[in-house]
Amino acid sequence: MGAQGKAAGAAGGDTSLQRVKVYRLSADGKWDDQGTGHVTVDYLERSEDLGLFVYDEDDHDPLLMHRISTDEIYRRQDETIISWRDPVLSTELALSFQEATGCSYIWDHICGVRRNLHFNALSNIEIGPRPATEALPAFGAPQANGDAYHVVNSELRDLPLVEMSSLPMILKTVVEGAEGGVAEQMRVTELILQDQYFFPKLIDLFRMSEDLENFDTLHMIFKLVKGIILLNNSQIFDKIFGDEFFMDIIGTLEYDPEVPQVQQHRAFLKKHVVFKEAIPIKDTIVLSKIHQTYRIGYLKDVILPRVLDEAVVANLNAIINANNAVVVSSLKDDTAFIQELFVQMRSSAISTDSKRNLVLFLQEFCNLSKSLQLVQQLRLFRDFVNEGIFDIITDTLKSDDKKLVLTGTDMLILFLNQDPNFLRTYVIQQEGNVLLGLLVKGMITDFGDDMHCQFLEIIRSLLDSYNLSGSQRDTIIEIFFEKHLDQLIEVITSSCPPKVGSKSDDSGGNVGARVVTKPEILSNICELLCFCVVHHPYRIKCSFLLNNVIEKVLYLTRRRERYLVVAAVRFLRAIISRNDEHLCRHIIKNNLLKPVVDAFIRNGNRYNLLHSAVLELFEYIRKLIENAEARNSINVDDSRKRIDDRALEKEEEDYFNEESDEEDSTSALASCSQNQHAQPVLPNGTGGSRSSISSGSIGLVDYDDDDDDDYNPPPRIMQKISAGENKTENFSKLKRRSISSPNDNDEEPERTKKCRAEKNLDGTTAVVAACSNHGCSDSPSRNGPVPLVSNGLSEVANSRSPNEQVSQSEKAVNSTEANVSEPYSVR
Repeated sequence: MGAQGKAAGAAGGDTSLQRVKVYRLSADGKWDDQGTGHVTVDYLERSEDLGLFVYDEDDHDPLLMHRISTDEIYRRQDETIISWRDPVLSTELALSFQEATGCSYIWDHICGVRRNLHFNALSNIEIGPRPATEALPAFGAPQANGDAYHVVNSELRDLPLVEMSSLPMILKTVVEGAEGGVAEQMRVTELILQDQYFFPKLIDLFRMSEDLENFDTLHMIFKLVKGIILLNNSQIFDKIFGDEFFMDIIGTLEYDPEVPQVQQHRAFLKKHVVFKEAIPIKDTIVLSKIHQTYRIGYLKDVILPRVLDEAVVANLNAIINANNAVVVSSLKDDTAFIQELFVQMRSSAISTDSKRNLVLFLQEFCNLSKSLQLVQQLRLFRDFVNEGIFDIITDTLKSDDKKLVLTGTDMLILFLNQDPNFLRTYVIQQEGNVLLGLLVKGMITDFGDDMHCQFLEIIRSLLDSYNLSGSQRDTIIEIFFEKHLDQLIEVITSSCPPKVGSKSDDSGGNVGARVVTKPEILSNICELLCFCVVHHPYRIKCSFLLNNVIEKVLYLTRRRERYLVVAAVRFLRAIISRNDEHLCRHIIKNNLLKPVVDAFIRNGNRYNLLHSAVLELFEYIRKLIENAEARNSINVDDSRKRIDDRALEKEEEDYFNEESDEEDSTSALASCSQNQHAQPVLPNGTGGSRSSISSGSIGLVDYDDDDDDDYNPPPRIMQKISAGENKTENFSKLKRRSISSPNDNDEEPERTKKCRAEKNLDGTTAVVAACSNHGCSDSPSRNGPVPLVSNGLSEVANSRSPNEQVSQSEKAVNSTEANVSEPYSVR
């Protein structure tokens, strides 16, 4: 009744945290809505057990009453749903909360009640009922430090003495503290740390229970130690993983109640785990950190991998990194230790096992340096380089022990990741050539594992042109292409079958002598060649054309492995993508696309990666051709456009030259008239000399005379004159010659020929010229005899009828045309 009254009283306030929907799983597997109400946790009527109560939000009738027990499995889903199987109703029930906060609140209460029931059943301790108001604070009330639930023993100031009778109470306190909030964890941690006899007494109780084979107590101690670890405190970890208590703590974790058999962690650590010192370490702090690091890793990865949460794992990893930093810093600052290490590694008097241990120790030392800061890492690696670590790695790669070879490659990768210039500077030296050769040899050697991938990564880092300086780039690339490229190509040619129908392959080897090479090695070689095509286009052009490398790599299209055929197609695609004229001509000349087409045909109708790769290659070639044609058409259009522009400029220039030529022609004809010493007189009494024309006093028509302004030539005469326009070009040539000639007297014979040539014109022109000469004969020239052209045309003029009348204005016009030959003003 108290719960019902409380729900009713809360109905009038803010009850969004309490509002839920009740669902019940029907027989057909559907969730039926039983109603909406408000949930609370309270004591059952006439009982000391707690349960869930849901009251209808309208009439406050009970929708659900469920007793919380440790038998049912409660599940929380999607932050707003709590479901379980009710033993009374024999079906699944679920509460869907309106707010995720309310769901978390009720879930914490259910977990707390079940935890109390479990400890009460375990220890048979009478705790006594608690008031409902104390057990369940009102919704919305502020909780200290964000804790949703305060345990019963929150007022404890000291832990009970570690005895068999008080063990359940201690277990309850520690587990509740581990599962509670941060404040609860800190309080329980403080209680454990302030009791200096807690761990010694706990270990004594464990040993006694183990001797008595009291498994109930041992299971309880296991839960207690697990709860202490889950408190996630560094000071507690220092005690647990110390030399004094570690083995006994590991022993307590062997008795897991969920595992039917007792684990043997202590036996494994004592018999199989051996600490080896390649170089004796005298610092006790360094030794203790090394041991602690191993113990934490064993606990984290072997004993409790499923129990530890993310926070505990993160804290343990932080401790491991801190210990590694202390160990590496202490050892690298010990100059005597580093010198002794490298002296022994360079010594030839030590045994193979000792040298192997030294190499493994050096590799682990380099790996642990990752815990240092970048500046300290760089300083440490520089010291190792000065001590000659690359010489030691070179000797390691020569070993027949595959593990040692793998160790050497790991150290090289560490140096490349730190600063590639360390290794590049060593490789360009004379002794470094041996190391590069060993890397190439390791890449084509089958070690049984994927170690050739590590060799590929190292070589690719060395040849990376983006991270190389000028001298380093040229030297390393030259060494690789001149000494080692042929070795890689030879591996491809010797491992591929000959061409179908031939007795031997193109390399000259017999079929029986074909070397069996792991396909992964061939794939890595092809990948490295593609890398060289992209990063070193000039060197690959020279090397590939001289040694016919492209054709040899395409031998891979004869292999049965499809991914090797794809690798060869990808290599050819990389070559063509360089868009190099010499390489493209080489491909066309040697018909190197034929192996790809043959492989595509052999693939048949299979829609696989090879099919897609070949189609993509052909599509790329098609686009490349289209782009080239488009560029050529653009170039042709540009040239045509430039020609058209020049033509337009030429037309404009000619146009303006024609205007200037009109003026030039006037002066040229005037000079020609002076040389002929003939100046005909016009009917108006003005002399018709060329000098008068050029002076501008009169033109072809005297515009100063008012009578001449209104004169229009007869149509017959205009037709005749238009017929004479054909001779304009001849006079234009005469005009230009007159302008360009420095002495007019030198051109007199040429002008005479030009004037005589006019006799061959049509009859209409001759008549017009004769009319002009006839008019000129009436007025003798002031300057002397009549010009030669007038004498030549006078005979034709005499053939005119005497009855034909020609006006004085017509004669003036025609005479001007005959002498000047300038038809523009007439028009």
